[in-house]
Amino acid sequence: MSAEKEYKNWNEIKTNDSWAVFKIMGEFVEGYEKLAKIGPCVSIFGSARTKKDNPYYDLAQRIAKRITNLGFGVITGGGPGIMEAANKGAYENGGTSVGLNIELPFEQHSNPFIDKQNSIDFDYFFVRKVMFVKYAQGFVVMPGGFGTLDELFEAITLIQTKKVDLFPIILVGRTYWEGLYDWIKNTMAAEKNISPEDLDLIKLVDTEDEVIDILTDFYNQFAISPNF
Repeated sequence: MSAEKEYKNWNEIKTNDSWAVFKIMGEFVEGYEKLAKIGPCVSIFGSARTKKDNPYYDLAQRIAKRITNLGFGVITGGGPGIMEAANKGAYENGGTSVGLNIELPFEQHSNPFIDKQNSIDFDYFFVRKVMFVKYAQGFVVMPGGFGTLDELFEAITLIQTKKVDLFPIILVGRTYWEGLYDWIKNTMAAEKNISPEDLDLIKLVDTEDEVIDILTDFYNQFAISPNF
């Protein structure tokens, strides 16, 4: 390929990147307009691959139901697995059920338990993550993969750096999360790459009672208010 052709191709790429700004802006505008109306919510994360016969599916559904009993809505990634379970628990209990779906070639498709007016599709992960954090008053993190870890550490970082107000981050499933927590404590903290008090940002639990107790205790101390 000639240098002149390479230069033209590079200019086309830069032009396409510039036009992508408008699509990104559109996703932010739609997200802000819809989610600003939902009221206080808790985001529930977890694997899209979790099957209905997995105990964590049932646990996520029960947790979501009890969260709506507290007066919170539930926000998920809108897909199958843990996300479906959480939306189902909220929807069938008459609570607000929000789905922030991402368009992916595999795994992801929107589940049927999302309020029609609270279903939003995204192309960009970073826009979607903004919505998760901005409109949630707590994170409940079920077992999941890379996407779940991405969302978890985004939330921890934003709280640690005081870019958002403090809210509960609850990891459900000690046997699943303890190895990660121990590495954070015994390696990251031991190497002084985080402060000892940063460990207090994370709570490890096994049951829905523990989740509800943490949320209740936290919001008995702090008024429930949107993060916007």
